[in-house]
Parts: sequence; structure tokens; C-alpha cells
Amino acid sequence: MTASLLVTDNNGIREISLNRPSVHNAFDDRLIAELTAAIAETGEDDSIWALVLSGQGSTFSAGADANWMRAMAGASESANREDSLRLARLMRTLNFLPKPTIAKVNGSAYGGGIGLIACCDVAIGVEGAKFSLSEAKLGLVPAVISPYVVAAVGPRHARKLFISAEVFDAEEALRINLLHQLVAPSQLTDAVSRSLHFLSKCGAHAQAEAKALALRIAGITRESAEKLDRENAALIARLRVSDEGQEGLSAFLDKRPPRWISGN
Repeated sequence: MTASLLVTDNNGIREISLNRPSVHNAFDDRLIAELTAAIAETGEDDSIWALVLSGQGSTFSAGADANWMRAMAGASESANREDSLRLARLMRTLNFLPKPTIAKVNGSAYGGGIGLIACCDVAIGVEGAKFSLSEAKLGLVPAVISPYVVAAVGPRHARKLFISAEVFDAEEALRINLLHQLVAPSQLTDAVSRSLHFLSKCGAHAQAEAKALALRIAGITRESAEKLDRENAALIARLRVSDEGQEGLSAFLDKRPPRWISGN
């Protein structure tokens, strides 16, 4: 266990739970660093063959922590770029982990939380969960997570969700392939166990190669991801320090509508 994570191992399966339930498992710099390290360590641990990613409490992840956002709103463009690259490294580490990964989506997910779901091989969620890629409401874009979200739901759905920032329900998440399976909250653990049962029948080396194969056929490689990460980190850094981004972040933190709404 770390300050931000609860990690448990059982029969070669590692479950990493985001452990900030008081803030709905929102991301800050500590959680990002600890989760990146925990996932990387899982990839190197020969005693672990599968990873389950979940959240403590009623929410999977609310995305960015408000205090973290406040700090980055006042930071320079270069500091924002480095901050975004750290988040990008987290997503890339999860996406290319050479072991089966399951997102055990115990509740709602926003922003970066959706990125984590999209980076997992299997995503099983609960009825009643809500989802949103809400960055455009802040004058921003879901830049760092965009390659993984687009790969999961396709460009057509991604375009709609990126530009509308609308909240959608678990049934819609299933329909657009963000989730593979939807169950009642009481059935979530059993559904994850069933998926792990089938995954356990396969050779570990074959699974690693099969996962890399699927990504490669789709044109997704670690090298291409690193290039996109640099471009997207530069994009989000530029938008965060822009007039519109500053207004959007300020409005969010002040709990008021941004000027572009009152001006319409």
C-alpha cells in the first residue's frame, strides 16, 4: 500500500486500487507517480501474470484533482508540458504492459479515469456509472488520453464526446465499446473473476505477443505512442496557459460558468 494506492496480490493476480475515495480517486502528481511505478513493477514481477485496476469507494476515478489543477493553472507552459508527460507515461505504461489487464470499473469515471479504462485489455463496469470527457468545458482537450480513447471507441464516437463533453451512462459506454461488459454492482467481482478464469488458460508469452500484435496491426506502437505523447503534452500545455484555458480553469475552480457561456 502507498499513500494513494491499495495493492493486493492473490494467486498471481495483482489488484491495484486507486485509494483516494474522499476525492473520488482523483489524480494528483503523487497518485500518477505511484500508479506508474506500481504498474511498471507489475510488468517486471514474474510472480504476477495479470493486473486488475479498480478504485476504492463508489467512484472509479473523477479525473484531475482540483488542487492539482489549481497548481497547474498557475504554472508555466514548460511546467505544464512536463506535468502532462508524466500523465502520458502512466497511460503508456499501462497500455503496453505485457500482461493481461482488466479495468474493474466500480463506479463513475471522468477525464483521465476514462483514459485508464481505455488502456486496459478488458473493461467491466457497473450499472449506474457515469462517464464524461469533460475537458472542453474547461477550454481544454483530452490530449494525453486521446490516442487510447480513440483506439477504444473509434474516431466517430470520440469526436462527439470530445467536443460535447457530455455525461453519458454505462449503457452508452457499453454500446460504444468503452466497456466490454456491464453488470450489477453486486456481480462485478464475479464477472472479473470469470474473465480472469479464461485468461488463465492461455500461455503468458503468447498473450504478450498477441497483445502486441493487436496493437501493432492497429498501428499502435510504443515508439508512435511516445511521439504522440510529446505532441499532445505540448498541445495541452499550450491550451492550459491560453486565455480560454485560464478562464475555463478559473471558472471551474471558482464554481462559476465560464465567460463564453454567459456571453452566448
